[in-house]
This record gives sequence, structure tokens and C-alpha cells, in this order.
Amino acid sequence: MKRYLGIILLYGLLLTGCTTQQGTKVIAHRGYWKTEGSAQNSLRSLTKAAETKLYGSEFDVHMTADDVLVVFHDNEVEGKPIQQSTYEELRSFRLSNGEPIPTLEQYLQTGKQTKNIRLILELKAHATPERNREAARAAVEMVEKMGLLKRTDYISFNRDACLEFIRLCPKAEVAYLMGDAAPEELKEQGFKGIDYHYLVLQAHPEWVENSHTLDMTVNVWTVNDTALMREMVVLGVDYITTDHPEEALEVIRSFEQ
Repeated sequence: MKRYLGIILLYGLLLTGCTTQQGTKVIAHRGYWKTEGSAQNSLRSLTKAAETKLYGSEFDVHMTADDVLVVFHDNEVEGKPIQQSTYEELRSFRLSNGEPIPTLEQYLQTGKQTKNIRLILELKAHATPERNREAARAAVEMVEKMGLLKRTDYISFNRDACLEFIRLCPKAEVAYLMGDAAPEELKEQGFKGIDYHYLVLQAHPEWVENSHTLDMTVNVWTVNDTALMREMVVLGVDYITTDHPEEALEVIRSFEQ
């Protein structure tokens, strides 16, 4: 019954236009890659996201067998497992735009040059709790080395990694991706936000208001349909993560007219 009441409330908001849409911002999912010369998690995808004046650019990080942090989404590249391979074994692979798989250091160096965009670092799940914590520590060390602590947020499906981020960077924005925990539980553990799939927020629309009451942010992924973008804006999410960032910007602007 609670779920259905939440859905009724959501559609009531859609009909009345009672929203908090002014605060909604756009994050490029794996960078702005659906554009000429770009590719997922490429350096070009980051610079293009910055050129488009988006709030942030999300990217995915693995740690190789020899402890090099690389930016790539999938667990394997052409059948070769990222986390069980050395960096030397991965250097010859190319992204779809011809760029090599970037190291986190290379990616952050480009991030330093872009200046005005948030860097949303997603740490992929690793084989063991300790390996997740090791990867989180290495990622924070690299972010600090590059002087980007104030511009970097952290997300992960793995709670061990998230809790290590919180321990190391208590002032940073750390959000959980899995979608299996209410805001109240995460607040107690030190999380600054939830970052859930849109189906989770459709099932629990009250979690948006609950998060805001707790001074937590709400990100929603991966929202590629314009009608769904409008629904999430009306629901009051703080961030929309999307493969179509310019469409999302247009949707948000439409509420301001």
C-alpha cells in the first residue's frame, strides 16, 4: 500500500507541476560519449562533457593485478579480465575512438585541465572486501596527488569500497549505487547521498524526500528517455545521470520557461 500511495503522490506532482526541478543537474554517464570522436570513459568524453557545461562526468575505475588504476567500464576487454591482468597486458587495447584505455592518473590530468566539472569516480567491485578497500585507498591517493580532492565525488555498488571512501574522505560526497538500502540506514554509515536506478526510485519515491530531510543528495541512473527525465525532475532528484546529456539539459530548461 505504501508503494502505491507513493506512486499516486508522484503522479499528482506531475499533474500539478509542484516540483523542485530548479536544482536538478546533469551528469554524463561514462562521459559524453554519444558524440563524434568520443567513446565511453575516454579522455574525449570528459572534455566533451566539460565543453557542454554539465555538472559532472561519471567514469569507471578498476585496479589491475599490478595495482594500476585504469578507467574502463566492463570487467573484460576483448575477453581479457581487467583486474586479473597487468597494465602492460592492457596497453595495446583501444577504445572505439582509437584512444588507449586511460589510467586514472591520465584521466585526472585531463580533469585538471577541464576546470569546471565534477568528477564522479565509480569504483567497480573487486574480488574481495580487502581488494575493494585497497582500490579505494589507491583511488583517493591518486585524486589527492592530482590535487582534485575538492572536485571528486565517489560512488560504488560495493559498500566496503564506499565505507573506505567515507573513512578516508569524510567531507567528500560518497553515494551508494546498489539500491537495496533506505536513506536512513546509509546516513548512519556516513553516506552523503543515494545514487539509484530509476526503477528503485519509482518503487520508493518517498526516498527522495527522506534523503533531502536527512541532508542527503539523490542521483538517478541511467535516464535516457525524455519522459522519464521529466518524471525524475518532478520527483525532485538532484542529479540525472544519462547517456543523452544535452536532451536532459533541454528537459530541465523546459521547466524554467
